[in-house]
Amino acid sequence: MEKETPIFELKDISYSYPNKLALSHINIQIYKGDFLAIVGPNGSGKSTLLKLILGLLPLQKGDIYISGNKINQYKSWEDISYVSQKSNAFSSGFPATVKEVVMSGLTKNKSLFKWFNKEDEKKVDQILERLNISDLKHENIAQLSGGQQQRTFIARALISKPSILILDEPTVGIDARHVSEFYQLLTRLKNEGITIILVTHDIGVVADTASQVACLNQHIHFHGTSESFKSLDEVSISKIYGHPVQFVDHQHERSCCM
Repeated sequence: MEKETPIFELKDISYSYPNKLALSHINIQIYKGDFLAIVGPNGSGKSTLLKLILGLLPLQKGDIYISGNKINQYKSWEDISYVSQKSNAFSSGFPATVKEVVMSGLTKNKSLFKWFNKEDEKKVDQILERLNISDLKHENIAQLSGGQQQRTFIARALISKPSILILDEPTVGIDARHVSEFYQLLTRLKNEGITIILVTHDIGVVADTASQVACLNQHIHFHGTSESFKSLDEVSISKIYGHPVQFVDHQHERSCCM
């Protein structure tokens, strides 16, 4: 039986900024339908790793393959949607409505100057309904709560029907109830076959949501199933983080205090 080709394969990736090592000898394989959570302390190289995967930073050492192609030869970028950690931060003067923000996610599949049509309008309505934000369609994005903004940008990422969703700290500034709803949404997306890569500090929650966990602090200190990750004790996690980590139970969810 032919071995499955990874969606992403990182081989011996190292990256440095001036006077600072960000990543050292990173090797990861991510397969179709995986939900990989990348966790680690601030400054551990998580966002740098995402930028390398997305081709936003040039490779310095090592290789990245996407669906078997070297990253510089990969052509199907429309299959990948990215939600940055700053997506839900807007000034009150930002003029776009929820509809306009979500519809802008269709531009990567359109040629220059091609206008939106009724089919595009239908896609917007469908994705807003799916994320339970239809009532916000004509609201100004800057006037929404953090959770509502976050759902809006997830809708924008999903409207083009990507097969891969990459998220960088998407729950920053969002209250606990909306964080719980967000992870429920990611679980549904994973069950639909979407490959998910998530950078987060929510150690306890991702252990119950993700299928794979990678602990990153310049090096990969752990990469395995969420079940294996949950078997690690606080001492082992603290060694990864470089300082004490304590798990606290909140409403039957395991969260992390650092």
